[in-house]
Amino acid sequence: MSYLEYNVKLVPTGLSKILYLNWPLVVLLCTVASVGFMMLYSVAGGSMYPWAEPQMERFAFGLTVMFVIGMVPIWFWRNVAGLAYGVSLVLLLGVEFFGETGMGAQRWIDLGIIRLQPSELMKITLVMVLAAYYDWLDTSKTSRPVWLVVPLLLIALPTYLVLRQPDLGTALLLVTGGGVVMFLAGVSWWYFMAVIGAGVGLVSAVLSSRGTDWQLLKDYQYRRIDTFLDPANDPLGAGYHITQSKIALGSGGWTGRGFMQGTQSRLNFLPEKHTDFIFTTLAEEFGFVGAVSLLSLYVTIVIFCAVSAFRNRDRFGSLVTLGVATTFFLFFAINMAMVMGLAPVVGVPLPLVSYGGSAMLVLLAGFGLAQSAHVHRPRGR
Repeated sequence: MSYLEYNVKLVPTGLSKILYLNWPLVVLLCTVASVGFMMLYSVAGGSMYPWAEPQMERFAFGLTVMFVIGMVPIWFWRNVAGLAYGVSLVLLLGVEFFGETGMGAQRWIDLGIIRLQPSELMKITLVMVLAAYYDWLDTSKTSRPVWLVVPLLLIALPTYLVLRQPDLGTALLLVTGGGVVMFLAGVSWWYFMAVIGAGVGLVSAVLSSRGTDWQLLKDYQYRRIDTFLDPANDPLGAGYHITQSKIALGSGGWTGRGFMQGTQSRLNFLPEKHTDFIFTTLAEEFGFVGAVSLLSLYVTIVIFCAVSAFRNRDRFGSLVTLGVATTFFLFFAINMAMVMGLAPVVGVPLPLVSYGGSAMLVLLAGFGLAQSAHVHRPRGR
């Protein structure tokens, strides 16, 4: 849809746009973030420092960014999608030369006021550029092989750079999120079946090659697979994180031990209790009921985004909203599967709950795009 076509539609202008924001979505995001503040207060032993208060400040800033992005017309974001992707790619390249190292990985750039993780920024800008591409491309060409080259390159370039950091979790999010946008854009499902089939074949080859002359992985990489399949084999070493996580999950029972009564986190048995494993602290203190309640909030956010996208007749706005919802879904699905031992530990934070600035800011910026699409969706007179 062109800019001129937008002008003949009734689109909110000025401050009246505030009335058209997706306010239920705003309330849901604030509710989930409040759960995060509460849990960060708990794991700090009943203190706002060092995690809860900085997280509240970051959320307030991110919420402001979301509102600003939401007030800007969606066609502007479509026009700058390529530029945003290019900047993210340059920042990822910058990590190669100027990146800071932490926890065995080189992922951050120090910008003075914030340590930026460019791979987080790429999760949203990749969605933007893919949505802009399929908005531009004629729908009859979507599944033709020659027109698949560009989106595949757009996904492959940042994925390669992220794998070099190394950051397997973010690489999986980029590939999966990009693939979902392609699927939603209408690319034939036969391509995805072929990719899934190739993936299954590759996993089978990796496992069957163990101990042979053509072994595909190093021995330590096979040991990691062993740890994932049976953490009890090395409970004090590689299996420590997931073993302690399962103990915390199980000790919560139906209703939990109570707020600030989680022994696994308070006695520091639980590693990364304020970041990637914060869900286990919540499950220990509020039990199955608390965990399912948080999961319900997450699912409701995804549903609100999906409804907004399906009601939007603009292809770019619809794809961006669904892409942001998919990225959000992958965040919490992978994190929860990871801490429950259903997926390998790959370092994916729990969205809006885990302590951290880059992931929260980028997610709220993504929801700003969804708000812009919601506010500026074409309406008949």
